[in-house]
Amino acid sequence: MNAAIQEYNDKQDGEDKEICTILAQIIDSELTDVESKIWHAHPVWFLEGNPIVGYSKQKKGIRLMFWSGVDFDEKGLHILGEKFKDASIFYNTTTAIEQTELKRWLKKATEIQWDYKNIVKRKGKLERLK
Repeated sequence: MNAAIQEYNDKQDGEDKEICTILAQIIDSELTDVESKIWHAHPVWFLEGNPIVGYSKQKKGIRLMFWSGVDFDEKGLHILGEKFKDASIFYNTTTAIEQTELKRWLKKATEIQWDYKNIVKRKGKLERLK
């Protein structure tokens, strides 16, 4: 696991720490050819420089976000707004993490992508990569 992500996880308390650790382990095991780092103060995984999945501590719990998740067609992911094509789920317990579901979403994260890497260059306009 990326040392900076491990440090982020270790700073969390109780159940949040366990949730973050499980998420990082599953993501790392499923996405072996991607880069991971702390980006905007949160763990994020990138495919060819494009962010695809990450998580953060929020008031509602640990938010697992998929940048292109709106196109995954998955009932378990919540869409907060379609402008940026992201979808997410909040976890408050480790038992809420459905590993089969998460692995399916991670597979889709590599197959369905919008180009976030060049969003500034395109003045906020997203283009589909895959």
